[in-house]
Amino acid sequence: MDITHIITNLVFQLAVIIFAARIFGKLAARVGIPSVLGELISGIIIGPFALGSIALPGFPNGLFGVVDSLAGAVSPELYAFAQIASIILLFSSGLETDLSLFIKYSVSGGIIGIGGVVVSFFFGVACAMFILPVLGIECSGLFDVKCLFLGIMSTATSVGITARILSDRKKMDSPEGVTILAAAVFDDVLGIVLLAVVMGIVGALGSGEALSGGKIGIIAFKAFGIWLVATAVFILFSKKIARFVRFFGGATDFSIAALGVAFLLAGFFEKQSIAMIIGAYTTGLALSGTDIAPVIQEKIHSLYKFFVPIFFAVTGMSVDVTKLFSQNVLICGGIYTLIAILSKLLGCGAPALGLGFNLKGAFRIGAGMIPRGEVALIIAGIGLTAKDAAGLPIVNQDLFGVVILMTLVTTLIAPPILNVSLSIKGRGTKKEIASSENQQFEWDFKNQELTHLIMDFLHRDLRAEGFYVQMMNITDGLCTARRGDTTISLQENGTSLIIETAEQDMGFVKGELYEIMIRLNKSMQSLTALKNTEKLQYGFACPENRVTNSIKRYLNTKSISFDLKADTKDGILEEMLSLLEQSGNVTNRELVMNALKEREASMSTGIGKGIAIPHTKTNGVKETCVAIGIKRNGMDYESLDGNPTHIFVMLVAPIDGANPLMRAMSAFTGALMREEVRNALLNAKTPEEVIEILKESKKI
Repeated sequence: MDITHIITNLVFQLAVIIFAARIFGKLAARVGIPSVLGELISGIIIGPFALGSIALPGFPNGLFGVVDSLAGAVSPELYAFAQIASIILLFSSGLETDLSLFIKYSVSGGIIGIGGVVVSFFFGVACAMFILPVLGIECSGLFDVKCLFLGIMSTATSVGITARILSDRKKMDSPEGVTILAAAVFDDVLGIVLLAVVMGIVGALGSGEALSGGKIGIIAFKAFGIWLVATAVFILFSKKIARFVRFFGGATDFSIAALGVAFLLAGFFEKQSIAMIIGAYTTGLALSGTDIAPVIQEKIHSLYKFFVPIFFAVTGMSVDVTKLFSQNVLICGGIYTLIAILSKLLGCGAPALGLGFNLKGAFRIGAGMIPRGEVALIIAGIGLTAKDAAGLPIVNQDLFGVVILMTLVTTLIAPPILNVSLSIKGRGTKKEIASSENQQFEWDFKNQELTHLIMDFLHRDLRAEGFYVQMMNITDGLCTARRGDTTISLQENGTSLIIETAEQDMGFVKGELYEIMIRLNKSMQSLTALKNTEKLQYGFACPENRVTNSIKRYLNTKSISFDLKADTKDGILEEMLSLLEQSGNVTNRELVMNALKEREASMSTGIGKGIAIPHTKTNGVKETCVAIGIKRNGMDYESLDGNPTHIFVMLVAPIDGANPLMRAMSAFTGALMREEVRNALLNAKTPEEVIEILKESKKI
């Protein structure tokens, strides 16, 4: 097969994977489960053991026909994409690791994290010794590399799922929340160390070495030593590494350079028979304590969104569906899953009892550590391609199915268990805990647009002060600003701005906010000279406005009326809003009405020529929506030209997201400025006729 044919196949495969992973990821998120599970399932469905083997024109063996290669069921080039994705994933995970949290809570978090890892590992190994014979797989004892792999996969924790639940329940800063996040850091680090040790053993087996207990100890010490030295050196020189990558240019350039460093260390670790992902994680961990970490996270986010779903889909493609649902795999998977859940509840919960937590707190901590996810899948994928002393895959299809089941079930069952534990009334500690050292300051600007403006000013001013500002969650208006050891959390909550930072930094933030408000007030005062804005007022009332065919997507026959009854402005607004509700997009009528009245109070939306376009932006609607009302005898709507108003178009769009309002207004006014269009609308008899007139307005 020539190289062009191989690349062509790869291009088609990637295209299908990209769409399948995103579709199933969105479906999973819509039903309330992590998108990673949807991406995994998409791979199972389109993979070589399912739809991917169906013959298609140009693909006689199917688009993803089973390939006999070192990469297992997928082609080497597709496997290479997945490996790049795993490096990006673990590099990002390392960047997200909070080193300051690791140090601050090193006692309680360390003990709980170690407890969770140790108990999970030995429970996993013991479980493997039981289930391997059931699956017909030879087991040579406690130190069988297959047992060790199952032990490691049992230790991994997907704390991202837990963090999201803690955030939703406002428990992120609770003693349990802080302890879970700190323990998860140790959990990740210790899991990486264990993987380094086991991969060292696998490397020795691959070279044909006979392993005794003493040799295993030496190999483990060497692997651990390499990881420890590399981590210590990178953390020690993290600021110098940050300065080095900054040499390559702006934020985007130095972020890509940082990823290059991660690839470099990943390759070094692989050469030492230690998994590449460990080198990637170590690089991210070292840079996580620098002030460029948030910027790197933000800039490589697009790469993450492209590559990581491919990884999970390719992992799913390696699952043999026929074996996944076999009786033995289901039984062994159920046992392994139960052990995985109990090991975290006991391993993390029991130490918590001795660290000031009561039973409720211990249960919450244990429940928060249950979900497995990304790392377990990555380790399983490594096991599929790694070979034992006999040259066979360490993790065969039966074992892979067991791990997939465990990952799916623990990820699905953890959120409800954690939610139940958090719903139990009462504190989780034996004694009352003093409040956090951080302070929170909230200011209500009474106007969401103003809050947006203040937030933008803060972003720019903090950057000018040398801070790196990162949007953590754009839809929730959450971002962090970091410079050295100073961290500031900024969040928009409706019309309020919430600021959280250390007590010693709050004075600086309040001072910054005060200066912004003074500057903004001065700017607003200068606008008084623009009160007489007839040229702007009549801007939309121009027949030259662009009329686009896109206006038809806003039109809904249920939101059109020919018989408006009201004779007052407020009455018309109420009546038009009732029409708008028929679109199904209005989620909060009161919020929308208040916003409409506030807009009318500032200046009438009656633009003249018998037209009024009441409009606003508010999060009381899901998306841009339109209502059209006709009042043939007209009414006084305080139009700019003083004439009665006959045609009303109400336009409302959400504040957040890409929801056009002004472009939609321009399209409608461009159509309505034509006299023939207005006359046609006043003579229309059905909603369908109104829609057709507006659709054809460009041709009239």
